[in-house]
Amino acid sequence: MSANRGEGAPNGVTRQEIMAVAAAREIRNGEVAFIGTGLPMVAAYLAKATHAPDTVLVFESGIVGAKPKELATGVGDLRLLVGCVKSTGLYYALSLLQGGFIDIGFLGAAEVDQYGNLNSTSIGDYQRPTVRLPGSGGANDIGSLAQRLVIMVPHEPRRLVPRVQYLTTPGFLDGPGARERAGLRGEGPTRVITDLAVLDFDPASKRMRLATVHPGVTVEAVEARTGFALLRAPTIGETPPPSAEEVRLLRERIDPEGIYIGQKA
Repeated sequence: MSANRGEGAPNGVTRQEIMAVAAAREIRNGEVAFIGTGLPMVAAYLAKATHAPDTVLVFESGIVGAKPKELATGVGDLRLLVGCVKSTGLYYALSLLQGGFIDIGFLGAAEVDQYGNLNSTSIGDYQRPTVRLPGSGGANDIGSLAQRLVIMVPHEPRRLVPRVQYLTTPGFLDGPGARERAGLRGEGPTRVITDLAVLDFDPASKRMRLATVHPGVTVEAVEARTGFALLRAPTIGETPPPSAEEVRLLRERIDPEGIYIGQKA
Protein backbone atom coordinates (compact mmCIF):
# COMPACT_ATOMS: atom_id res chain seq x y z
CA MET A 1 0.00 0.00 0.00
CA SER A 2 1.21 3.47 -0.78
CA ALA A 3 -0.16 6.96 -0.35
CA ASN A 4 0.82 10.57 -0.51
CA ARG A 5 1.22 12.18 2.86
CA GLY A 6 -2.01 13.89 3.81
CA GLU A 7 -4.18 11.80 1.43
CA GLY A 8 -7.50 11.17 3.17
CA ALA A 9 -6.12 11.89 6.64
CA PRO A 10 -5.89 15.09 8.71
CA ASN A 11 -2.69 16.82 9.79
CA GLY A 12 -0.66 15.36 6.92
CA VAL A 13 -0.59 11.85 8.42
CA THR A 14 -1.10 8.98 5.97
CA ARG A 15 -3.56 6.17 6.54
CA GLN A 16 -0.61 3.79 6.43
CA GLU A 17 1.05 5.65 9.30
CA ILE A 18 -2.16 5.37 11.32
CA MET A 19 -2.29 1.64 10.55
CA ALA A 20 1.35 1.12 11.56
CA VAL A 21 0.88 2.95 14.85
CA ALA A 22 -2.35 1.09 15.65
CA ALA A 23 -0.59 -2.22 14.99
CA ALA A 24 2.46 -1.25 17.04
CA ARG A 25 0.23 -0.55 20.02
CA GLU A 26 -1.03 -4.14 19.90
CA ILE A 27 2.47 -5.38 20.82
CA ARG A 28 3.17 -5.60 24.55
CA ASN A 29 6.63 -5.23 26.00
CA GLY A 30 8.46 -8.53 26.44
CA GLU A 31 6.27 -10.48 24.03
CA VAL A 32 7.50 -12.74 21.25
CA ALA A 33 6.08 -11.41 17.97
CA PHE A 34 5.96 -13.23 14.61
CA ILE A 35 6.43 -10.51 11.99
CA GLY A 36 5.88 -10.38 8.23
CA THR A 37 6.89 -7.96 5.49
CA GLY A 38 5.39 -4.51 5.01
CA LEU A 39 3.42 -2.56 7.58
CA PRO A 40 3.73 -5.32 10.24
CA MET A 41 7.51 -4.89 10.06
CA VAL A 42 7.18 -1.11 10.36
CA ALA A 43 4.85 -1.58 13.34
CA ALA A 44 7.27 -3.96 15.05
CA TYR A 45 10.20 -1.59 14.61
CA LEU A 46 8.08 1.24 16.04
CA ALA A 47 6.99 -0.82 19.04
CA LYS A 48 10.61 -1.67 19.87
CA ALA A 49 11.61 1.99 19.51
CA THR A 50 8.86 3.16 21.89
CA HIS A 51 6.84 1.21 24.45
CA ALA A 52 8.04 -2.37 23.84
CA PRO A 53 11.87 -2.40 23.71
CA ASP A 54 12.09 -5.94 25.09
CA THR A 55 9.87 -7.51 22.44
CA VAL A 56 11.52 -10.42 20.62
CA LEU A 57 10.98 -10.31 16.86
CA VAL A 58 10.72 -13.61 14.98
CA PHE A 59 10.65 -13.87 11.19
CA GLU A 60 9.48 -16.79 9.06
CA SER A 61 12.96 -17.16 7.60
CA GLY A 62 14.17 -18.33 11.02
CA ILE A 63 15.74 -15.08 12.24
CA VAL A 64 15.05 -14.61 15.95
CA GLY A 65 15.63 -11.60 18.15
CA ALA A 66 16.49 -9.23 15.31
CA LYS A 67 17.57 -5.67 16.12
CA PRO A 68 17.91 -4.25 12.60
CA LYS A 69 19.08 -0.70 11.98
CA GLU A 70 17.38 -0.38 8.58
CA LEU A 71 14.02 -1.38 7.17
CA ALA A 72 14.19 -4.80 5.53
CA THR A 73 12.41 -5.55 2.26
CA GLY A 74 11.45 -9.11 3.20
CA VAL A 75 11.65 -11.69 5.97
CA GLY A 76 14.84 -13.13 4.44
CA ASP A 77 16.61 -9.78 4.07
CA LEU A 78 20.15 -9.99 5.47
CA ARG A 79 19.60 -6.69 7.28
CA LEU A 80 17.48 -8.63 9.77
CA LEU A 81 20.61 -10.50 10.91
CA VAL A 82 21.95 -7.38 12.67
CA GLY A 83 21.97 -8.06 16.41
CA CYS A 84 19.87 -11.23 16.12
CA VAL A 85 20.28 -13.96 18.71
CA LYS A 86 19.65 -16.84 16.31
CA SER A 87 19.49 -17.47 12.57
CA THR A 88 18.13 -20.86 11.54
CA GLY A 89 15.35 -21.61 9.06
CA LEU A 90 11.65 -21.88 8.36
CA TYR A 91 11.09 -25.08 10.31
CA TYR A 92 12.63 -23.66 13.47
CA ALA A 93 10.44 -20.54 13.22
CA LEU A 94 7.32 -22.65 12.79
CA SER A 95 8.37 -24.89 15.69
CA LEU A 96 8.17 -21.82 17.95
CA LEU A 97 4.52 -21.49 16.96
CA GLN A 98 3.91 -25.18 17.49
CA GLY A 99 5.55 -24.98 20.89
CA GLY A 100 3.28 -22.14 22.00
CA PHE A 101 6.05 -19.54 22.25
CA ILE A 102 4.53 -16.86 19.97
CA ASP A 103 2.38 -14.26 21.73
CA ILE A 104 1.25 -12.29 18.70
CA GLY A 105 1.35 -12.73 14.94
CA PHE A 106 0.52 -10.42 12.03
CA LEU A 107 -1.03 -11.42 8.72
CA GLY A 108 -2.46 -9.88 5.57
CA ALA A 109 -4.67 -11.60 3.00
CA ALA A 110 -6.63 -11.19 -0.21
CA GLU A 111 -9.87 -11.88 1.66
CA VAL A 112 -11.01 -11.72 5.28
CA ASP A 113 -14.50 -12.80 6.25
CA GLN A 114 -16.78 -11.81 9.09
CA TYR A 115 -15.37 -14.58 11.31
CA GLY A 116 -11.74 -13.56 10.71
CA ASN A 117 -10.93 -16.43 8.34
CA LEU A 118 -8.29 -15.57 5.71
CA ASN A 119 -7.81 -16.45 2.07
CA SER A 120 -4.38 -16.10 0.50
CA THR A 121 -4.68 -19.09 -1.86
CA SER A 122 -7.11 -18.49 -4.74
CA ILE A 123 -9.96 -16.38 -6.06
CA GLY A 124 -12.59 -18.44 -7.85
CA ASP A 125 -12.66 -22.21 -8.18
CA TYR A 126 -9.53 -23.74 -6.64
CA GLN A 127 -8.88 -26.03 -9.62
CA ARG A 128 -9.35 -23.24 -12.19
CA PRO A 129 -9.00 -19.99 -10.27
CA THR A 130 -9.52 -16.52 -11.60
CA VAL A 131 -6.47 -15.51 -9.57
CA ARG A 132 -3.89 -17.86 -8.05
CA LEU A 133 -2.47 -16.28 -4.89
CA PRO A 134 0.82 -17.05 -3.07
CA GLY A 135 -0.71 -19.57 -0.67
CA SER A 136 -0.25 -20.18 3.02
CA GLY A 137 3.47 -20.23 3.71
CA GLY A 138 3.40 -20.01 7.51
CA ALA A 139 0.06 -18.17 7.61
CA ASN A 140 -1.98 -21.19 8.70
CA ASP A 141 0.49 -21.91 11.50
CA ILE A 142 0.34 -18.29 12.69
CA GLY A 143 -3.46 -18.14 12.67
CA SER A 144 -3.81 -21.55 14.29
CA LEU A 145 -1.13 -21.36 16.96
CA ALA A 146 -0.18 -17.79 17.92
CA GLN A 147 -1.78 -16.58 21.12
CA ARG A 148 -3.23 -13.53 19.32
CA LEU A 149 -3.59 -12.66 15.64
CA VAL A 150 -3.69 -9.15 14.16
CA ILE A 151 -4.85 -8.83 10.54
CA MET A 152 -3.85 -5.86 8.37
CA VAL A 153 -5.66 -5.22 5.06
CA PRO A 154 -6.93 -2.36 2.89
CA HIS A 155 -10.61 -1.65 3.58
CA GLU A 156 -12.38 -2.80 0.41
CA PRO A 157 -15.60 -4.80 -0.21
CA ARG A 158 -13.66 -7.37 -2.25
CA ARG A 159 -11.37 -8.01 0.73
CA LEU A 160 -13.88 -7.86 3.59
CA VAL A 161 -16.30 -10.56 2.46
CA PRO A 162 -19.12 -12.61 4.03
CA ARG A 163 -17.22 -15.87 3.47
CA VAL A 164 -13.73 -16.48 2.09
CA GLN A 165 -13.58 -18.35 -1.20
CA TYR A 166 -10.78 -20.54 0.12
CA LEU A 167 -9.90 -21.12 3.78
CA THR A 168 -6.14 -20.64 4.00
CA THR A 169 -5.96 -19.54 7.63
CA PRO A 170 -8.62 -20.14 10.28
CA GLY A 171 -10.05 -17.34 12.33
CA PHE A 172 -13.19 -18.32 14.24
CA LEU A 173 -14.24 -20.68 11.40
CA ASP A 174 -18.05 -20.68 11.54
CA GLY A 175 -18.57 -19.08 14.92
CA PRO A 176 -18.49 -19.69 18.68
CA GLY A 177 -16.63 -22.80 19.82
CA ALA A 178 -15.40 -23.74 16.35
CA ARG A 179 -11.72 -23.03 17.06
CA GLU A 180 -11.84 -25.12 20.20
CA ARG A 181 -13.54 -28.02 18.42
CA ALA A 182 -10.82 -27.89 15.76
CA GLY A 183 -8.11 -28.07 18.43
CA LEU A 184 -6.68 -24.63 17.65
CA ARG A 185 -4.76 -22.68 20.29
CA GLY A 186 -4.88 -19.09 21.36
CA GLU A 187 -7.52 -16.41 21.18
CA GLY A 188 -7.67 -16.30 17.40
CA PRO A 189 -7.93 -12.95 15.62
CA THR A 190 -8.26 -10.04 18.00
CA ARG A 191 -7.93 -7.04 15.66
CA VAL A 192 -8.39 -6.22 11.99
CA ILE A 193 -6.56 -2.99 11.18
CA THR A 194 -7.46 -1.31 7.90
CA ASP A 195 -6.81 2.06 6.30
CA LEU A 196 -10.20 3.25 7.61
CA ALA A 197 -10.75 1.64 10.98
CA VAL A 198 -9.85 -0.83 13.70
CA LEU A 199 -12.20 -3.78 14.01
CA ASP A 200 -12.48 -6.46 16.67
CA PHE A 201 -14.76 -9.45 17.22
CA ASP A 202 -17.96 -9.74 19.21
CA PRO A 203 -17.24 -12.05 22.18
CA ALA A 204 -20.55 -13.91 21.83
CA SER A 205 -21.04 -14.35 18.08
CA LYS A 206 -17.33 -14.10 17.05
CA ARG A 207 -18.41 -11.84 14.17
CA MET A 208 -16.33 -8.84 13.18
CA ARG A 209 -17.42 -5.49 14.56
CA LEU A 210 -16.39 -1.87 14.23
CA ALA A 211 -14.38 -0.65 17.23
CA THR A 212 -12.83 2.67 16.14
CA VAL A 213 -12.72 4.81 13.01
CA HIS A 214 -9.55 6.61 11.96
CA PRO A 215 -9.45 10.41 12.18
CA GLY A 216 -11.50 11.97 9.38
CA VAL A 217 -13.44 8.74 8.65
CA THR A 218 -17.15 8.20 9.34
CA VAL A 219 -18.90 5.05 10.49
CA GLU A 220 -21.03 5.17 7.34
CA ALA A 221 -17.94 5.25 5.11
CA VAL A 222 -16.56 2.14 6.82
CA GLU A 223 -19.84 0.26 6.49
CA ALA A 224 -20.17 1.22 2.82
CA ARG A 225 -16.79 -0.35 2.06
CA THR A 226 -17.44 -3.58 3.95
CA GLY A 227 -18.81 -6.55 2.01
CA PHE A 228 -21.08 -7.75 4.83
CA ALA A 229 -23.23 -6.32 7.61
CA LEU A 230 -20.64 -5.11 10.09
CA LEU A 231 -21.51 -5.24 13.77
CA ARG A 232 -20.90 -2.15 15.89
CA ALA A 233 -19.18 -2.11 19.27
CA PRO A 234 -21.29 -0.60 22.10
CA THR A 235 -19.18 2.55 21.82
CA ILE A 236 -17.35 3.42 18.61
CA GLY A 237 -14.46 5.76 19.26
CA GLU A 238 -11.78 7.38 17.15
CA THR A 239 -8.51 5.57 16.60
CA PRO A 240 -5.88 7.46 18.64
CA PRO A 241 -3.75 9.35 16.11
CA PRO A 242 0.03 8.96 15.98
CA SER A 243 1.97 11.18 18.35
CA ALA A 244 4.51 13.64 17.00
CA GLU A 245 7.31 11.36 18.20
CA GLU A 246 5.79 8.30 16.52
CA VAL A 247 5.49 10.19 13.23
CA ARG A 248 9.09 11.39 13.56
CA LEU A 249 10.35 7.85 14.17
CA LEU A 250 8.38 6.47 11.23
CA ARG A 251 9.56 9.12 8.78
CA GLU A 252 13.12 9.72 9.94
CA ARG A 253 14.34 6.42 11.35
CA ILE A 254 12.11 3.49 10.37
CA ASP A 255 10.84 4.18 6.82
CA PRO A 256 12.52 7.39 5.63
CA GLU A 257 12.00 6.48 1.96
CA GLY A 258 8.26 6.03 2.49
CA ILE A 259 8.28 2.48 1.13
CA TYR A 260 5.35 1.38 3.28
CA ILE A 261 4.05 4.49 5.07
CA GLY A 262 3.71 6.70 1.97
CA GLN A 263 5.83 9.27 0.20
CA LYS A 264 5.95 12.99 0.84
CA ALA A 265 3.54 14.96 -1.29
